[in-house]
Formats: sequence, C-alpha cells, structure tokens
Amino acid sequence: MCGRFTQNLSFAELRRLADLVGQPRNLPPRYNIAPTTEIEVIRAAPGGPELVAMRWGLVPSWWKKPLQELPSNFNARVETLAEKPMFRAAFKSRRCVIPASGFYEWTGEPGDKTPHYFSAADGNPLALAGLWESWREPDAGETLLSAAIVVGPASDWMRPYHDRMPVMLEWRETAEWLQGRDPASLLARPRGVPLRQWIVSRKVNRAGFGDDDPGLIEPARERP
Repeated sequence: MCGRFTQNLSFAELRRLADLVGQPRNLPPRYNIAPTTEIEVIRAAPGGPELVAMRWGLVPSWWKKPLQELPSNFNARVETLAEKPMFRAAFKSRRCVIPASGFYEWTGEPGDKTPHYFSAADGNPLALAGLWESWREPDAGETLLSAAIVVGPASDWMRPYHDRMPVMLEWRETAEWLQGRDPASLLARPRGVPLRQWIVSRKVNRAGFGDDDPGLIEPARERP
C-alpha cells in the first residue's frame, strides 16, 4: 500500500510536467506525509489542470457520520474502484494526480521494521493516480476537499519490498487520466516507471515526525 510519502516539489516544475494553470505559489517541502494531513493535488479545472490542497484520506460526498468514524480511505485499490461505494463516483468523474518526490515502504518483522525510500530512477517527480471528493460537514457546513492514492499489485521489481504499490502514471498520461472517458483502459496499460530505493533512518517510522527534515530521505549510515 502507500501510507507515507514525500512532496519536495516546485510549482514551476509541476507547471512544466502537467501544464498547470493558476498563480504560482511556494510549496514547502514535506518529507513524512501521513494520512489525514494536507497534501498537494492536481485536478482538472475549466482553464486546465490546477494545484489544490486537500486532505489525504478521501471523504465521499454522501458521508453523514462524524469524520472520526470514517474508514481509512487514503488508498483506493485499483481492482474495486468502479464498484466500491466509497470510490466509484470519484473514479467516474473526479480523478486527480498526486505529485510525489517519493514514498516509503517497510520490510522485516513487526517491531523490527526497516524503512525504504522509493523515488523515480530519473529523479523526476512521480505522478500518482488519485481520486478526489468534496464533502460538506453536516453541522458547520464547511466544505472539505479530500483525496486518495490509487494502489495496485506490486511490479516484479517492487515485490521483494511489498505486495502493493501506488499506480504511477507517465506525465504524458495525466491529462487523459484527469478527463479521459475510459480511465479503466488507461489503468489496464502496463505500468513501467523505473524506481530506485535505499534504506533510511527509522526516525521516519513515527507518522509526521520530521516532516520538514530532508535528512529523513538520506541513506542510512548505520543500521536504521
């Protein structure tokens, strides 16, 4: 799955890759993004793709219970997007791209997990397939935008580390994902974004710890 990732990106870089519209803004680097925190998301807009801040953890528009009772919807399994009530409406008409510098996975036994950091082999940002929703809080009436990362079976390269992984698009595919009429066909194409990995410090095991610390993604000098 994908339960932690990083966003160390510039607006200019994302504008080049995704043809963003809108006013440029400074994007603070994030090195330990955990579910329910705010992330940067690319979605379709009338003038072109726009960058919007959203909650990581999708809240469907029909949700009526307190937010604390919502299941963990930060990942959406590719196999059930079209059928699962939590995600099917968003899959049909509210798809997004979640840009990422990289993501973390862990190997080893419970209580003795080793964190690994994964990023694109060419150093470019990753374009993670995502879904987004708009939800109105029943009591206060405030609107909350939220998103989930689409995950699928691991590639042969990824399988030694985890049996699932984020669905990674080519940047040239992002416009089709955002507004295309046949997203299922796009997801069925072979996925082949080359990755690299290295072991990092166990400090990253604490959700949200050192979110502004670039040292979290540096190769571990000792046994982490």
